[in-house]
Amino acid sequence: MTSGAHRRPGDGWVECACGRRHWGLHGAAGLLLVRRDATGRATDVVLQHRATWSDHGGTWALPGGAREPAETAVQAALREAHEEAGVDAAAVAVRGEHVLAHPDWSYTTVLADALTPFTPTAADAESIEVAWVPLDDVVDRLLLPDFADAWPVLRTRLDP
Repeated sequence: MTSGAHRRPGDGWVECACGRRHWGLHGAAGLLLVRRDATGRATDVVLQHRATWSDHGGTWALPGGAREPAETAVQAALREAHEEAGVDAAAVAVRGEHVLAHPDWSYTTVLADALTPFTPTAADAESIEVAWVPLDDVVDRLLLPDFADAWPVLRTRLDP
């Protein structure tokens, strides 16, 4: 979610038939970026510590946000990861997508591997901190509730 100073065409709340409201007029997407060891096993993921003023502020989740009109989920996830965590799209190999579909909205988690070593950074005001987090430590963080719910399934998708 962006502040008023950085308003984008997809920013806004959707009142969903599921009874909740969701950020992103055209849905939302986030990047689950994975670092792997020499054997190809997933070891760490990039997580964003969300600014306290944001929805569920102070929690940890994926860099991501609202999709813009005509933007694919991959484009949105890569754009948001660049804006929020300094992730260079050229250093990322997309491996797949996981879609959470609601009646009037969807969230797509884009699964990707880091191709080169880098240090993510809190690149805008939406982040308190951005870091590589070891897979076993993800559940020790205060997670955004929807990400906490999705993490067990997403975790199984990281290694073949």
